[in-house]
Amino acid sequence: MIGIDIAIIARIEKMIERFGDKALKKYLTKKEIKLVKSASTATGFWAAKEAASKAIGTGIGKECSFFDIKISKSSKGQPLLKYKKHIRKKFKIKETSVSITHDGGFAIAVVVIN
Repeated sequence: MIGIDIAIIARIEKMIERFGDKALKKYLTKKEIKLVKSASTATGFWAAKEAASKAIGTGIGKECSFFDIKISKSSKGQPLLKYKKHIRKKFKIKETSVSITHDGGFAIAVVVIN
């Protein structure tokens, strides 16, 4: 299964300017917030979680929340994505791959699950 999302960096930037960390806490864990170095990164994480929810066919909502999806980074800075156990079990997820890019004021993420 595959999911893709695109988000406007300025939108997340405005949220951060207006609400600070409170904005990030709406969709990121404390560990994820520590990884955010810029609005571009925050927007990429938003897009990755949206793409991950689309890959399982639910979108963000009742069946899969932003907090059912965890983002981390490898020692080389590669983004890593993992679903919570109940989501992995329900949707029979064995492996997950994510790619995030930022350019031209946009962040785009693609998630592939097996």
